[in-house]
Amino acid sequence: MGALQLHVFYLILLPTITSQVISKQGEWKSATATYTKQADASIITEGACGYGDLHKASYGKYSAGLSTMLFNKGSTCGACFEVRCVDHILWCLQGSPSVVLTATDFCPPNYGLSSDYGGWCNFPKEHFEMSEAAFVEIAEKKAEIVPVQYKRVKCERRGGMRFSMSGSAHFFQVLITNVGLDGEVVGVKVKGSKTGWLPMARNWGQNWHSNINLVGQPLSFEVTASTGRTVASYSVAPANWQFGQTFEGKQFK
Repeated sequence: MGALQLHVFYLILLPTITSQVISKQGEWKSATATYTKQADASIITEGACGYGDLHKASYGKYSAGLSTMLFNKGSTCGACFEVRCVDHILWCLQGSPSVVLTATDFCPPNYGLSSDYGGWCNFPKEHFEMSEAAFVEIAEKKAEIVPVQYKRVKCERRGGMRFSMSGSAHFFQVLITNVGLDGEVVGVKVKGSKTGWLPMARNWGQNWHSNINLVGQPLSFEVTASTGRTVASYSVAPANWQFGQTFEGKQFK
């Protein structure tokens, strides 16, 4: 098969392999990275994953926005990536040191700009928008964009998963943070004292919701990661829980 035929074949396959691009841990893949400037050189604002203040969510400067190809409609939120600058003698730091980033935001495409100049997150580019503080650990600050390699890695978290309640009596929503293992939640169930296990639907990012009135019931949660492993945290929230509260459950080992 000629080079042109291979290129066309690859483009045809792209829409169907999006969910597979980041599925394997331990395999280095090629991408690019830039950084966004914030007051303290960190990313602290709420992103497309719904985590709110990223320092409170324990992600802080090691947060990253992902291009469409990597973000995967929000299912990648919470996943961890080891990233290193490669193949640029001027911009990459000596020895190609790496950082581990958590996916917390979406880097939207800008089709008004070329994907090689400004449209870094245009489909099908694989791109990381890092904090300045994390970026300078792998590359020179004056670099506008650098070539990187990345791979999925296990998320090292302190303490258990956190469940933050929001919504109303008829629209119960929970934000799940501090997820270990691969960090990527693909399924959630909730159980009250008056119900069985109820599947929850992804609202956006790592916000999951149910239309069942669960007020006044102690709540348990069952979380499934993309590896297929499941952890149940029983009676995480007491019967008198309130919207706006956060509770800590079990963790993936």
